[in-house]
Parts: sequence; C-alpha cells; structure tokens
Amino acid sequence: MRWLSENFDNLTPQALSADLSGLFKLRVGNYRVIYSFDTEALLITLHKIGHRRDIYN
Repeated sequence: MRWLSENFDNLTPQALSADLSGLFKLRVGNYRVIYSFDTEALLITLHKIGHRRDIYN
C-alpha cells in the first residue's frame, strides 16, 4: 500500500469495465490490486487484493 501511494503519480490507471466500472487494476506478478482514487481528496481506496484467477469472481 505504501508503494502504491508513493508511486501513484507514475502509474497509468487501467480501468475496469462491467460490474467493476469505476475501479482500476494494478498488476503485481500473478496478483491484482483493485482500487479507486479521488485526486481532489488525495485518497486511494483498495477494494480487493488477490490472485488473478480469483480476484474478478
């Protein structure tokens, strides 16, 4: 989580669609971090962290 907050400005958000519209993913090896952010409030909200085979279920 610290890495995400410290490096957020260097990331290109990968938007999700369908039921996860409005959320974004970060790929970390075989794992995914599903998050949203509010640039005005300087807030990153983590919604899910898990293996890629399970995270979208």
